[in-house]
Amino acid sequence: MTGARHLAGALSAPGRCKSTPHTAPGVDAAQSVCQSASTRMPVHARGYLSWHTYCLLRLTRLDVTCDAIAMNLLAYPLYQWLSECLRPARAWASFSRLAMAQWPPSTEHPTGRAIDAWLELLECSAITHRRPSFGIDSVEVDGRVVPVVEDTAMQTPFGTLVHFRKTTPTPQPRVLVAAPLSGHFATLLRGTLRTMLADHDVYVTDWHNARDIPVSAGRFGFDEYVGHLIDFIRHIGPDAHMLAICQPTVAALSAVSLMAADNDPAQPASLTLMAGPIDCRVGPTAVNALANSKPIEWFEKNLIGVVPPGFAGEQRRVYPGFVQLSAFMSMNSERHVQSFEEMYYQRAKGDPAKADTIRAFYDEYLATCDLTAEFYLETVEKVFQQYALPRGELMVGGRLVEPAAIHRTALLTVEGEKDDICAVGQTVAAQDLCSGLPPYLKTHHVQAGAGHYGVFNGSKWEKQIYPIVRATIHDNEPFDASIAGSDEDNAHRVTLRALLDARTSSQAGTRRRPRKMALTH
Repeated sequence: MTGARHLAGALSAPGRCKSTPHTAPGVDAAQSVCQSASTRMPVHARGYLSWHTYCLLRLTRLDVTCDAIAMNLLAYPLYQWLSECLRPARAWASFSRLAMAQWPPSTEHPTGRAIDAWLELLECSAITHRRPSFGIDSVEVDGRVVPVVEDTAMQTPFGTLVHFRKTTPTPQPRVLVAAPLSGHFATLLRGTLRTMLADHDVYVTDWHNARDIPVSAGRFGFDEYVGHLIDFIRHIGPDAHMLAICQPTVAALSAVSLMAADNDPAQPASLTLMAGPIDCRVGPTAVNALANSKPIEWFEKNLIGVVPPGFAGEQRRVYPGFVQLSAFMSMNSERHVQSFEEMYYQRAKGDPAKADTIRAFYDEYLATCDLTAEFYLETVEKVFQQYALPRGELMVGGRLVEPAAIHRTALLTVEGEKDDICAVGQTVAAQDLCSGLPPYLKTHHVQAGAGHYGVFNGSKWEKQIYPIVRATIHDNEPFDASIAGSDEDNAHRVTLRALLDARTSSQAGTRRRPRKMALTH
């Protein structure tokens, strides 16, 4: 889901050489695993499981015996052709399952349940390029369930600013969540957003699939990504907050730096950077080593394709989402085969809850999003190869990005102790880059026992990391006297942040709105 992750996936895909036969990576592994599948599945189901996983991997990793440039011209059309060939079978499976559901006795018998489970494997043997639903209809706020409405706050050809609107007794801090653009949709952050919604007015960057964007819409590279973040935060308004997860941490810090240099009134009140590759020179991981093992020309020659006819983005150069997905399915083929086997087994034995959980995961996991070629290549080159930001050489829109220009945006950096994608030390590097911030506006947290995904999803995120994120945001929320006046306790509250801001304002000869700051910081 992340920039570092799609880089690892890309690098796991070996380049095709002219006149050299190429077998789809992971297919042999999938076959060997399937041959040793658990005997608890019937013979016909084990055979289908092998075919099912083989098709998924073959669909996403075509073997083309030609040079790389020709492969780029043929790979996407061939992938799409194979996908369309399977469409009638999947439609038949869906119709058959629907028909069986209308006659309950058919799924009460063990044989009927086994057939239903078999049909489900066929039904979900496809990659989709449509964004799944966020599915957040309500959230609990202060002990009561509040309806949530998904609105479009702003839209461009390349992305939508989604606002999860809800009604609360008092206004909540407005937060822009910068989602990664790395092969999957923003819906992968569903759990993160749901947690945030209890205490915040949440917006999220919902990036569009590049294959659905006409070439006439223009380019979308790293500069345009940063520009979108600036436009989105301006649309939300002054004193909002920004939270960036993994890949967009570099772009988010760049956006805030440029806004600070311009003394933009819409500068966010706080910036939270989570598990991001701010400085990949620190504790380099296998991903970072691989990024520097090949020149950027290799990435462009071997991994960039062209959207085939029949789509709005026809002829747009892209890094295909199915390439990203295939690389990761190949690297973890045994785990995926076991998951499909478990889904079949649970459905066949009559435990739909467990089967539905696995199916929900794969409905999301198999939803892929193409990236524009320029964004993918520029991210790999600037972030992972040149280390442009920490070296003070990152240019955006012809301007040098200088994090030292940030003086009023509080900074929180979060890392996972066991993160093998963005190692400890890579994200906290932002603290040193933001040398213009006073110490009381800087906070860093390393979560013990957390891997990359654990930083923003799961129990450690909800119980240990989120309270720190929430405190940082609320402590740096502007003090609204009109709201405080209705609360006797708040009306007479003098906080450390307000006193420090007053001192800073006095020294600078300017006046700023006081903000609340928790003593624990």
